[in-house]
Amino acid sequence: MSHSPTQGPRLDALALERMLSHIFHRNDEIGMTGKRGTPVCIWGTHGLGKTDIAKNFAASRGWHFAYCAPAQFEEMGDLHGIPTVHDPTPDQPNNGDEYTVFAPPEWVPTAKGPGILLLDDINRADDRILRGIMQLLQNFEMFSWQLPDQWQIVATANPEGADYSVTPMDDAMLTRMLHFTLVFDAKAWAKWATTAAVDPRGITFVLNYPETVTGKRTTPRTLVQFFEQIQSIQDLKKEIELVASLAAACLDETTVAAFITFVNDELAVLLNPEDILDAKNSKDWQKAFNELVKGNKGTKRVDRISAICTRLYLHVTSERYREQRGHMENFVEFLLQEAIPNDLRGSLLIDLSRHESEMCRSLMKDKRLAKLLLEKL
Repeated sequence: MSHSPTQGPRLDALALERMLSHIFHRNDEIGMTGKRGTPVCIWGTHGLGKTDIAKNFAASRGWHFAYCAPAQFEEMGDLHGIPTVHDPTPDQPNNGDEYTVFAPPEWVPTAKGPGILLLDDINRADDRILRGIMQLLQNFEMFSWQLPDQWQIVATANPEGADYSVTPMDDAMLTRMLHFTLVFDAKAWAKWATTAAVDPRGITFVLNYPETVTGKRTTPRTLVQFFEQIQSIQDLKKEIELVASLAAACLDETTVAAFITFVNDELAVLLNPEDILDAKNSKDWQKAFNELVKGNKGTKRVDRISAICTRLYLHVTSERYREQRGHMENFVEFLLQEAIPNDLRGSLLIDLSRHESEMCRSLMKDKRLAKLLLEKL
């Protein structure tokens, strides 16, 4: 049976996390009525971080997490357990005869929820295994074991009809799950990368060249691998041959070429958020900023301005950020720069208005910013 390679709505990582939060909360409410909720299947190409989304969701909330890779199952016993012979007991005399029970597999969670059971790469499993999983998706149990209360089931899958060795899922199986397709969004990825302490030069590269994250070898996963390898290299331009070789080891040729251009164009030394926020005097960064945004024939490098704005936003809204004296004034001074397009400035302020922090609230009250926005409307 042929299905579209895209299943359900296309969501970036941040939107998908919000969706999971709603579904899991509703599943728990349904569970209180004696029913079980609905599993979720996250579709997407390789390397997007489907597995990590489920893991991080559980970890960030202190939930239990259990991992299962059905593609590794060779026998049905890997799914429902191994039969063992028990002698009769006083509470189960069974007419004095021995009887058979199934010992659940080791991966089956036993702790009370909340928790997430991840069925990773579900459609890479053999067809027999997929058929066996249907009962688990429907009832959150097999004939030999059941998931504890407040456990959620999340499956991940690669698209059908693409260059993937997958087993098609029929409609009976598909209709047992809610489906979403994960897509790459540079800003959503950059928010995660900032929290995960990914090399800032790598974050800046992705924000400037988001179109490169679409290849067969270039994925968010391989980019992080590459950025980890170059994080100890202080001067990328000086070590450009080493950098190029490391890039070619895990990325597509077009991405390698783009990164070399990025380094040679000295975009790797774009202003960091700390350069602006911690400045004792705005002149310390204004000259560098004006040079960076200067394009050919009097044009402005809006891509560079956007990357700097995005990194500033991600920096001040991250959980690790702590406002210091002078930060708010420096941020306002930056936002007042004439070179920043007003639509970009307005978009940044709207994003900041949605974040609950003292600094963001103060920015919304600044009369100079309000006046500038009104004048440009």
